[in-house]
Amino acid sequence: MDTMLKRCFSFFFLSLLIVGCSVVSVNVSPSKTIKLAKLLQSLDPTTPKKQTLKLSKDILHKTSLLAQEFKLTSPPLFHNTLVNLGFRKKGLCYHWSDALYLHLLNRYENFEFHLIGANIGEYFFEHNALAVLKKGGVIEEGVVIDPWRDSGDLYFSKINEDKAYNWVHRANRGCLSKPLKR
Repeated sequence: MDTMLKRCFSFFFLSLLIVGCSVVSVNVSPSKTIKLAKLLQSLDPTTPKKQTLKLSKDILHKTSLLAQEFKLTSPPLFHNTLVNLGFRKKGLCYHWSDALYLHLLNRYENFEFHLIGANIGEYFFEHNALAVLKKGGVIEEGVVIDPWRDSGDLYFSKINEDKAYNWVHRANRGCLSKPLKR
């Protein structure tokens, strides 16, 4: 009976996938790039604008690449179901935050990158994202980078202005698959 039920669910989810829940590509608009760059600049006005613009472009470009790599579907909870059933390899919120963290780590001298989470330990409600801070900054004053929330359409805001989640620093949650070169 369990096998029959699993096949029915698998067929149902596969049918939904084929019907058109796929996210083809995420456009990186110049206005969104500038908006993120200005938000990052607000973390430390002494940071060169060229560096905040480069970081903004880098985050948005990597998000777009990850959407393609994860074969993203929408809405996010549907994509999570596909991952949990084995139809997709990646695309859970922590896959996004880990990939961005590893991509950005040690690339920008004026910024720090940290993993953050909300509702830690609550299986259906736990959520992970990336925090961008000025060098030496505190989590509460950082910027949340959350590509999972809107299915690859990058959400970003000041952490203390994000009304959807109460973010906490996840300093002990490692995501490094191999040691960093120093």
